[in-house]
Amino acid sequence: MYILGLTGSIGMGKTEAGKTFRRLGVPVYDADDEVHRLFRRGGAAVAPVGEAFPGVIHDGTIDRAELGTRVFGNAEALAKLESIVHPLLQTGRHDFLCRAARAGRRVVVLDIPLLLETGAEGGCDGVAVVTAPSFVQRQRVLKRPGMSEERFEAILARQMPDHEKRRRADFIIPTGLDKAFALHRIARIVRIVSEARTYVWPNGKRPPKRLADI
Repeated sequence: MYILGLTGSIGMGKTEAGKTFRRLGVPVYDADDEVHRLFRRGGAAVAPVGEAFPGVIHDGTIDRAELGTRVFGNAEALAKLESIVHPLLQTGRHDFLCRAARAGRRVVVLDIPLLLETGAEGGCDGVAVVTAPSFVQRQRVLKRPGMSEERFEAILARQMPDHEKRRRADFIIPTGLDKAFALHRIARIVRIVSEARTYVWPNGKRPPKRLADI
């Protein structure tokens, strides 16, 4: 089973790329969706997060806006939150991969925003990075409700620069053009990794970087 890591900085179009992979029949693990499930009523993160950050639970659900105000600009609080959430995400990711393997899937996608920042690419056979020009990224992000220049810059500061992500990518998905172009690129990626007969690359190495130039 080929495990493709999907990542990209905020506003680059990663969510739409994930939807395209699904439409092409590829199972996608979405880390953001998993966080939402963990924070909902009955979610595994509700109790420990509520204990670490008193007052963020409303009607049995983590108030993400309130939690955000607690961790925004506070490295210590953010580290505490990540120490709770990341192990739970790892469990969810492991379960997803086990289900896909049992179902005989040839290709799966792990959609993880901080894939490269956290070293999670080590568990992938290849990495696809979604990218767009910086002015397009800024326009997209600042249109979001509750977003500000300050918040946007703070988020960027936590993320690896786009040029570095592209340098480390095995596949690059540009989304600054039209949707048809991105769809064509994603479809080609799916064909390439689906046709790969070697699930464990020779000597345990990642695929050659030239695959980024499809």
